[in-house]
Amino acid sequence: MGKLNGMFSGHDSSRPPATETKAVKELTHQLKSSNELAEDRTVLAIKRTVMGADRTLMAWLRTALSMISFGFTIYKVLEGLKGGEVGVVAQQYEPRTVGLFLVGLGTLSMVMGTVEYWFSIKGMQPVATVTIWKRPSFIMAMIVSLAGLSVFVSIIANLL
Repeated sequence: MGKLNGMFSGHDSSRPPATETKAVKELTHQLKSSNELAEDRTVLAIKRTVMGADRTLMAWLRTALSMISFGFTIYKVLEGLKGGEVGVVAQQYEPRTVGLFLVGLGTLSMVMGTVEYWFSIKGMQPVATVTIWKRPSFIMAMIVSLAGLSVFVSIIANLL
């Protein structure tokens, strides 16, 4: 029992005091000040905000791409039906109207999403520097905007 009492008493003559142990020294080097912790949390919050803006832009992109491709497909299918002898389409301008509407709406939504993304990233500039031109979601948004615009122009040019 004497051995156990010596073990739990906190003083062992063969070991140095707890304040001088290697583990305690390493632990004090690993602890961060409140300023360092706040800085780390701010960096993480900025990353979460940028990723949230990226996710929002990708949702705009997904929606716009769906509308553009669906509008172009409807235009081509209805044009094919109109060109046949079946006479399924009652009005001559219906394929153009539906196709142009969906392609234009998709292109407009992509431009609106890109503008929203631009302002949300630029709004963070006082806190952090985020390079918008290096963001993959922004690059894809620009490509889809140009593709939508080219499809819109090609449908109009085909009709003239």
